Amino acid sequence: MSADRLRLGMVGGGHGAFIGAAHRIAARLDDRYLLTAGALSSNPDIARASGAELGLDPERSYDNFGDMAQIEAGRQDGIEAVTVVTPNHLHHAVCKVFLENGIDVICDKPLTTTLPDARDLLAIAQQNDRLLGVTYTYTGYPMVREARALIESGTLGAVRLVQVEFAIGWLSAPLERDGDSKQAAWRTDPAQAGPSFVVADLGTHCFHLAEFTTGAQVAAVSADLSTFVDGRRLEDNANLNLRFDNGARGQMWASMVAAGETVGLRLRVYGERGHIAWHQHRPDELHLAFNDSGKRTLVRGGPDLSEAARRATRIVAGLPEGYYEAFANLYRDYADLIESRKDGTAPDPLALWAPQAEDGVRGLVFVEAALGSASRDGAWTVLSLDA
Repeated sequence: MSADRLRLGMVGGGHGAFIGAAHRIAARLDDRYLLTAGALSSNPDIARASGAELGLDPERSYDNFGDMAQIEAGRQDGIEAVTVVTPNHLHHAVCKVFLENGIDVICDKPLTTTLPDARDLLAIAQQNDRLLGVTYTYTGYPMVREARALIESGTLGAVRLVQVEFAIGWLSAPLERDGDSKQAAWRTDPAQAGPSFVVADLGTHCFHLAEFTTGAQVAAVSADLSTFVDGRRLEDNANLNLRFDNGARGQMWASMVAAGETVGLRLRVYGERGHIAWHQHRPDELHLAFNDSGKRTLVRGGPDLSEAARRATRIVAGLPEGYYEAFANLYRDYADLIESRKDGTAPDPLALWAPQAEDGVRGLVFVEAALGSASRDGAWTVLSLDA
């Protein structure tokens, strides 16, 4: 093991879990981490079998995350960071115990199921001077970072309109009832997912993407939430109007019942002089259009892109990059932040673009505001950290 690799643990993400595998791949792309320990399932047999599949030392393949946190914190060669990829309802308890044991945390989104729990984790991370990363993956794409850099530079002029959508057809049918989809079962179960399904799962990605690229914050929301599949206990479609703190207006559509759609994530931002458009199906492209100079397309790897986009680019233009590479950009940013703290040096400012605890808290502010608005027939609801 290279001396400069960070020793990484994982909670959740055992055999057959897509998101756990995605995190592990992302962590290894830059060779900055080595998976060293894990509590990979709440089922001890699955946890141990998953640890064996991944080559973990049996002594460091744990049956529960509490033991893992305490034992690893006491080892001279204990883990330095942990990835949390459990169902949502466990995020608070898992993150809390590792942060309190002095271990940096990288948590899948949403950070928690409630705003008070998210605020609690933010306070614990600050008190213990630990990183608490929240993996809003799509902000790791080079051309999303180019969009932010362009908007920050004033290329579009003042932002006026934001359109963002995340539409999937995956759960147009009640797959949670057939017993074959563990993902569908827990994501639609209020006891595990929390009080929201599609707003917390897809809407928070849209929310963070809009704020990340524009630099503006959503100040108020009017939400129309629907449950189209009979018997489903949480909303599976969301249409939301947004008001931003800079006066801009926006619309968001998040859906798990958009039949025929496969991860249709789209962003458009309109300023005084022109607009940008990004579509995850063609992630290496960023489209620009201006009233006075026509349309053009920027391509990842091109010579005239911002430092932010170049830093997030891994291979030459023409060879496509995608989801794993975007994920890996966040893991590289987190490694930079952890190492700079250890070394007592200032981190690369662009590493600070990676979403952290404050972003996770704002995601829960948004979820609570959207649910509150929907309960009052779409009444405009202010986003408040004090909610």
